[in-house]
Amino acid sequence: MNELIINNINKTYANGVKALDDVSVTITNGMFGLLGPNGAGKSTLMRTIAALQEPDEGSISFNGNDVIKDPSAIRRQLGYLPQEFGVYPKISAYRLLDHLAILKGILDNRERKEQIEALLQQTNLYQDRKKVVSTFSGGMRQRFGIAQALLGDPQLIIVDEPTAGLDPEERNRFHNLLSEIGENIIVLLSTHIVEDVRDLCTRMAIMSEGGLVLEGEPRQLIKDLRGKIWEKAISKDALEAHKAAYTVISTRLFAGETQIHVLSDDDPGQGFQTHEPGLEDVYFSILFDQQSVNC
Repeated sequence: MNELIINNINKTYANGVKALDDVSVTITNGMFGLLGPNGAGKSTLMRTIAALQEPDEGSISFNGNDVIKDPSAIRRQLGYLPQEFGVYPKISAYRLLDHLAILKGILDNRERKEQIEALLQQTNLYQDRKKVVSTFSGGMRQRFGIAQALLGDPQLIIVDEPTAGLDPEERNRFHNLLSEIGENIIVLLSTHIVEDVRDLCTRMAIMSEGGLVLEGEPRQLIKDLRGKIWEKAISKDALEAHKAAYTVISTRLFAGETQIHVLSDDDPGQGFQTHEPGLEDVYFSILFDQQSVNC
């Protein structure tokens, strides 16, 4: 069983922005979702875990090794797919994986060939192995990114906003791939897309303004909201009045009408109907609470 322990991590940038605020969490094997809006500090946390930058305070250990004192301890066991990754121009997928495998220390030719071909098959890119990676579609590039992240049999995979910009078919294909690889290692998924966490993760945390504000199992967090979410269709010009009168956590347009979700322990009346909550309601209710605290 792999174990990543993050304890009281803080990071403030030179411009005074506090990117990480006393972050603590323990993560073991499986898919762990880190959900939060853009600017919440997710990418900063990912880079810190990957030993690409040091925190100002706190500690990180992976399988008993101190990541901050010995960054190589995690790099040897890490696969990392950042939000954006560059590729060499005019180099095929196979040749680029071969080059990256050598950089990761896979020097035996037969071992390297077997691993690369297996990863190309796993990511459904074998038939495109001779194509130049810079010509790949967005979904193909993300699958190639997972292939390079899996080189060397890592025990921790970090994927940062992996499905942003993908069409629904490619997103489903990517989900299936992540689910497959997340059974026996830690896969840390950082995203602002609620559906990614809902579909993939057995545990999750919500991040806001540099801190972790909620942690748990998605199913239990949803269960905890049952009977507390209420729904109503209203006209657009009635929205501000409802925001003043109720705890409106989210709004959306549906068939030309504005659908609002309200958080309340009791029936608000006035035409509201109870709504079976989803992870999106968990997410928006927590962000609403954070905004209320900061006001």
